[in-house]
Parts: sequence; structure tokens; C-alpha cells
Amino acid sequence: MISRISVGVMALGLVLYIVLVAQRAYIMLTSGTPVGIILGIGLVVLPLIGIWALVREFQFGVAASRLIKRLEAEGLIPDDDVALTPSGRVAREAAPALIARYEHDAATDSTSWRAALRLAIVQDAAGQRKDARGSVRSAIRLARDAGE
Repeated sequence: MISRISVGVMALGLVLYIVLVAQRAYIMLTSGTPVGIILGIGLVVLPLIGIWALVREFQFGVAASRLIKRLEAEGLIPDDDVALTPSGRVAREAAPALIARYEHDAATDSTSWRAALRLAIVQDAAGQRKDARGSVRSAIRLARDAGE
């Protein structure tokens, strides 16, 4: 829930930024000077890139959340009994074996979004955020390809 609130705050901040930049872009575009027009165009393009990035992140979050809810409903969320740190992360010495097991499962069934998502959950619990994000992308792509 906290992450959804923080995403909402970030989106609201981006919208405010876009409104303010759009105002400045209008002023520069109507200035009539070549430099002002070029800067105005730049001020239009940069927020468009920001909007595109925000939309892609929302799509990623919605798709990942949907798949995680399905995995949870099927009772397939990893719940291995491994050593944890006080913060709840997988202990450093237990992480390689656990990740290797789920990587093997994902490699064995390379068309299963469930296996890719289970790997992502374990990678995230072990603190490997970048790898986990890649595995979630793979799970989303596999689910989409399977028509789910």
C-alpha cells in the first residue's frame, strides 16, 4: 500500500511539473526568438519523455501486480524455510542456493510465467532488485504470449 501511495505522489509531482513546464514552453514558443523557440521545443519534448516513462512504469506495475495476485491465489508464492536477516531479506549465505533452485525451475520450464515470477520474488527477497525486475518482465511477456 505504501508503494502505491508513493507512486501516486510521484505521479502527482510529475503532473505538476508538466503543467509548469508547459506554461514555460508556451511562453518561450511565443517569444518569436529562435533561441526561445528551440528552448520551448525542448521543454515540450522532455515532459513527453517523462509521461511515456510514467505510463510504462504504471503498465509494468499493474501487470506485475495482476500476476502476483494470480500466483498467490494459486498458492505458488515461494515460502522456502531459509535463514533471514532481521529485515526479512534472505541471508547472504542462503541466497545463492535458493536463487539457483528457482533459476533451474525457470530454465527447465522456460515458457512458464509462474516459474519466472517465482524466481523474481526470490531474487527480490535476496536483494537482487535489477535481476528481479528482469525476471518480472520475462514473466509478464510469457503471460502475454500465453494469452493469460
